[in-house]
Amino acid sequence: MTSLRIVERRNEERVPSHVQLLVWGVDTRGERFVQHARAQDISLGGALLSGLESDVRSGDVVGILYDGKKARFRVIWVRYADATTKLQAAVQRLPGDLCPWEGLLQEAASASQGQG
Repeated sequence: MTSLRIVERRNEERVPSHVQLLVWGVDTRGERFVQHARAQDISLGGALLSGLESDVRSGDVVGILYDGKKARFRVIWVRYADATTKLQAAVQRLPGDLCPWEGLLQEAASASQGQG
């Protein structure tokens, strides 16, 4: 029997979170959408979004607004989850856009250093 080996390709550590944010873009039918969602496992370069109701696909670009800060993200992968999480999408921040939750990450880093 062969074993399945998962290779971690992330360059950054992800921080678990459940922040509420606003996501907008164009869905798979070509219609614009704006909706609330949650970000989980955030990093400077990306996040896992959950609670999306609009269909998006890999390669799409969506905008995210968090704490008054906007950035554009490319959808890396999408999966259809259960009824409570709806659609989940891994997103990666586009070069040149600032991370909207950078302050939250800095707070988490300071808190973890204070425990060590």
